[in-house]
Amino acid sequence: MRPHLLWTLNSAARQGHSTYIGVNHLITGIPGSRVRRATAVAVTAGAMLATGALTAAPAQAVTAPTIVAKGGYVMNNANGKTLYTKAADTRRSTGSTTKIMTAKVVLASANLNLDAKVTIQKAYSDYVVANNASQAHLIVGDKVTVRQLLYGLMLPSGCDAAYALADKFGAGSTRAARVKSFIGKMNTAAKSLGLTNTHFDSFDGIGSGNNYSTPRDLTKIASSAMKNSTFRTVVKTKSYTAKTITKTGSTRTMQPWVNTNGLLSSYSGTIGVKTGSGPEAQYCLVFAATRNGKTVYGTVLASTSIAQREADAKKLLNYGFAQLG
Repeated sequence: MRPHLLWTLNSAARQGHSTYIGVNHLITGIPGSRVRRATAVAVTAGAMLATGALTAAPAQAVTAPTIVAKGGYVMNNANGKTLYTKAADTRRSTGSTTKIMTAKVVLASANLNLDAKVTIQKAYSDYVVANNASQAHLIVGDKVTVRQLLYGLMLPSGCDAAYALADKFGAGSTRAARVKSFIGKMNTAAKSLGLTNTHFDSFDGIGSGNNYSTPRDLTKIASSAMKNSTFRTVVKTKSYTAKTITKTGSTRTMQPWVNTNGLLSSYSGTIGVKTGSGPEAQYCLVFAATRNGKTVYGTVLASTSIAQREADAKKLLNYGFAQLG
């Protein structure tokens, strides 16, 4: 190798440009002044790269969506990082999304037996009729397992199932005392999660006007509840048919309970969790989905219709996943 070429290569190597010069000299074999010009270009380009003069254009930021719901929140479930907020800490009526906490309290009960049977009382039936509430159409006198009641609670959003669970898992000598005890457990669970903008006055979201939460708090409740495998199985189920035991001991096959969460059929990767509605709450949805190993949780409160709450949720899920890449 000629001395001046060897010096040039060694000098360039010390400056971090050996690749560029080596390619021009040794592969192209350009002679004379053309070599010097090629070397100069390569060295100049290398220097620009070394000093950062040539930088890649930054990735374009994902535009936050506009939703109709009055409140919204989305988080990365892996680390709890907030991905979207809209009035995320404003207290609002939650409707039947309250039942997420109902199920969570039941599933956290000591010595839980999911196959334990609960006899359906007339009080449960009278309650849903008096309040024109959503129901699982449980039959008075039938024996229904706790597991079945959880499906009746979370899929058709049965307030009769919620009442039965509160009566079963509350403490006290009267039904009223047991229900009060159960609601107390719901509030204790909220406090244990560090939630300061959530309060329950009912087991199903109907209550007396003092049942409220926020998009952020409900999302955290859902994320906590989803740590339980039974809860995860229930809320991702589209349809469930319960077989109950009648007063006479025969088996009754109930009409299938269909999940009110339309995202399970319309948004790929959806894994839960619960709808809600009511005159004050309007239309609510707590949702979760997993794609490419990443899970996003979120909530929309006070949307304007069933279709709109789902459209809002899809926008927020898409936005959340876009940020996670």
